[in-house]
Amino acid sequence: MTQDTSVECPVTSDSGAATAGCPVSGGGYAELPEPLGPDSLTWKYFGQWTGMLQGPWAGAMQNMHPQLGAAVQQHSIFFLERMPRLFRSVYPIGGVVFDGDRAPRTGAQVRDYHIGIKGVDDQGRRYSALNPDVFYWAHATFFKSTLLAAEWLGGGLTEDQKRRLFDEHITWYRMYGMSMRPVPKTWEEFQEYWDHMCRNVLEDNWATREVLDLSSMPKHPSLEWMPDWLWRLNIGAMQRFFNFATVGLFDPPVRELLGYSWSPRQERLHRLFGQAVYFTTKALPKRVMMHPRKRSAWGRATGRLPADAPLVETPARNLPPVEYRDDPHYYSPKV
Repeated sequence: MTQDTSVECPVTSDSGAATAGCPVSGGGYAELPEPLGPDSLTWKYFGQWTGMLQGPWAGAMQNMHPQLGAAVQQHSIFFLERMPRLFRSVYPIGGVVFDGDRAPRTGAQVRDYHIGIKGVDDQGRRYSALNPDVFYWAHATFFKSTLLAAEWLGGGLTEDQKRRLFDEHITWYRMYGMSMRPVPKTWEEFQEYWDHMCRNVLEDNWATREVLDLSSMPKHPSLEWMPDWLWRLNIGAMQRFFNFATVGLFDPPVRELLGYSWSPRQERLHRLFGQAVYFTTKALPKRVMMHPRKRSAWGRATGRLPADAPLVETPARNLPPVEYRDDPHYYSPKV
């Protein structure tokens, strides 16, 4: 059974904002796009639990955009609940890839969480989370993260596969109903775009440094049983590991901007770690490595689940603090 997603929608404004709840806009297409499916490379590489190893990289790269970093600093409660926020966000973000005919509606929900997030940063510069350039930058980091996952932890990619993933990332982005203006037209243009962003646009700012500093990260609600002294030891070990994993993924201009050094020996160790993860996970059942949203999508695609089975939502332990659960800026399903 296929869910009916037909709906009349207005054209987006110049700021890229669309009407709340509307899964499609006139900014990039005239009708609902075809979602990605199980034959895509994105379904293969995105939505794996190993992607959590790239969490600080993705957060830092996103926040280094001046407008996005300002929005996080002034509007987000991420640093009060890092782990629940990270774990629950993967559900709707993954759903834009894996929800099939329902993906445009999931994309619209993700987009609409950002309505009204705007202001002026510490340097007097205006920002808006629905500025098409800002919104696409966040998506570009998801695409780049997929490339890194495939190359670092997934056994590598051919040039043709990179081009295919690039084409798929455009299809993926259409699910948000945003203006397509900032999206590079070709794989070569994307590489130029990414290099330009790393060299000329990204900034070393408060939000980026906070993402990279795990020292104040609170426990996940499921870890309240852990003594504080043991949590501090755990955080210390996590900090050292993620410093190594994250700096190894940064482009050289980003490392230089943030003041990190990186030696040939560290590069070899980083590459060997990725290979070890690849061979370890290759020996495990594929379903074990899939995030629940992805696993349920494969179930629907292969007939293990009905085609109209309810979408898997985050468990209650990952919900935002009670006082934020009715705020339209937060993904907070009734679970």
